[in-house]
Amino acid sequence: MAKELPILPSPAQPADAAQAEQYQYARVFCQKENAPPLRLLMEFLKSRGQTPIPPPGMDDTMLDEWAWVQVTLGYDNNRKPIQVFCIRDRGTYQDVFDQEKNQFLEVLFAHDDIEAGVVRQCIELARFVVTTRYAQDDMTDEGYDFNGWILEFFQEQCNGIVQIDDQGFYSPKGQLIVDLSSSREE
Repeated sequence: MAKELPILPSPAQPADAAQAEQYQYARVFCQKENAPPLRLLMEFLKSRGQTPIPPPGMDDTMLDEWAWVQVTLGYDNNRKPIQVFCIRDRGTYQDVFDQEKNQFLEVLFAHDDIEAGVVRQCIELARFVVTTRYAQDDMTDEGYDFNGWILEFFQEQCNGIVQIDDQGFYSPKGQLIVDLSSSREE
């Protein structure tokens, strides 16, 4: 049974913030059977000069959990953290995994080029999806870098393909290979 990791609370919002917060989503469709434990992600981030801030009170043993579902990782104490979710092709969130996978396969069928075919194949073979979510209005250049390192970790370690909402799919070299900027996935 997967443990749900605590979510780091966001700083208090002003009372006059009437409009809903805008979030940006990015995903890595991963072909490896299992997601690596969070400790490996934390070590990777540190090796790239990042200082990941785990949720307060997070038990160190949770970092070795293979069946993790969600965690929030901060990059700056004065900024909202990035939420990281992992949904798999089995277990509690299998329906969400299937929905996410089918949604992107449907969008990709409108593209008939070779790159879209490769991306479709990667999604069809995916065993889990790692999704990052962050508040657009609170993100800094350092935050975008931090999010990019998270995506790169799963892309490299889990044979994944990166997708960023309102942009598209990216090659392992960081090149946009399927442009989805004109279509809305949500």
